[in-house]
Amino acid sequence: MRIRFAPSRVAVLIALLANQVSPAADGGAKRGLPAEDSFFPLAVWLQSPRNAERYKGLGINVYVALWRGPTDDQLDQLDKAGMYAICVQNSRGLEHRDRKTIAGWMHNDEPDNAQSLGRGKGYGPPVAPEKIVDDYRRMKATDPDRPVLLNLGQGVAWDGWYGRGVRSRHPEDYPKYVQGCDIVSFDIYPAVHDREEVSGKLWYVGYGVQRLVEWTEGKKPVWACIETTHVDAPDKLPTPAQIRSEVWMAIIHGASGIIYFCHDFKPQPIEAGLLAHEENARAVKEVNAQVRELAPVIHSPTVKDAVTVTSSDGEVPIATLCKRRGGSTYVFAVSMREGPTTGTFTLAGAKGETGVEVIGENRRLSGADGKFDDRFDGYGVHLYRIGP
Repeated sequence: MRIRFAPSRVAVLIALLANQVSPAADGGAKRGLPAEDSFFPLAVWLQSPRNAERYKGLGINVYVALWRGPTDDQLDQLDKAGMYAICVQNSRGLEHRDRKTIAGWMHNDEPDNAQSLGRGKGYGPPVAPEKIVDDYRRMKATDPDRPVLLNLGQGVAWDGWYGRGVRSRHPEDYPKYVQGCDIVSFDIYPAVHDREEVSGKLWYVGYGVQRLVEWTEGKKPVWACIETTHVDAPDKLPTPAQIRSEVWMAIIHGASGIIYFCHDFKPQPIEAGLLAHEENARAVKEVNAQVRELAPVIHSPTVKDAVTVTSSDGEVPIATLCKRRGGSTYVFAVSMREGPTTGTFTLAGAKGETGVEVIGENRRLSGADGKFDDRFDGYGVHLYRIGP
């Protein structure tokens, strides 16, 4: 199922993402993230700012969560690297509220999961959605100029997630949770997951984004967390192809920001695990470069019913997102299951010879009357440009 936005909704999303406000006291600087359509949030989760320059080299532009921060030293390092930060609105954060490096505030992580009662005391219920909404209102009253981000757990995509405790299999909670934020994100890591219901099923990433878009009625930016490391699985590591697939799957289903999870917990704890896995670091750098290049296209209005696609294998559906910019039509496509298939694409209203550039793959396709075919491997991604 594809998620489409009307042009007016795209404008609303960009405005919300940038959280544009009147000029602030520090030289007229705007709060929040840049409003330019060339800016696409590419973040890392809970990483040390001492690695900010290295992450900048991978195309990262936002830090989400700062350990025991924000501190002067952390913000100075992020300033030097040209990074933005989204952090908790604690006393330290409010001390630095005049620094434009702080682009947003955040709730505590995954309040939709069962909450610890303390060491050895087990777990209680999740934080109630009403508490999240109350906390959001308090943060906005304290600082109305910055957006508030809410990161939710894997229950967004997987109803069977037992980590929600007494609220497992209660997806009706989520439309209430998303009322308590300006930006909503979630995490699920299928490439390294330990449960058969999820393991290897990358499509959960797209499904979770799709649900958040529906629950927010397309009125709030949705971000997706993407796995890049072992996390807790010493014998599993996402491949570069899986990382690329999850990023584009998220975008095709409506994500307007990406957060990379970079920690390794097993086989040994490494905070900057992504930087330790050189092949995956290169993959993140490459996909980030492609996303940045196509950011103005991604931010353009989605063209409703402009393309249809038929998969040669009915068990391997292909999801698409269609945009138009600068006289060209763009079709972003990802296969949503493991296994090869061939997609037959048809552009509405096209006549005559159809020339198709496959972006980033150094190849072209041809067809007639807006129709062309292309092969997909399992969870494969192809990005097409049709036109001048």
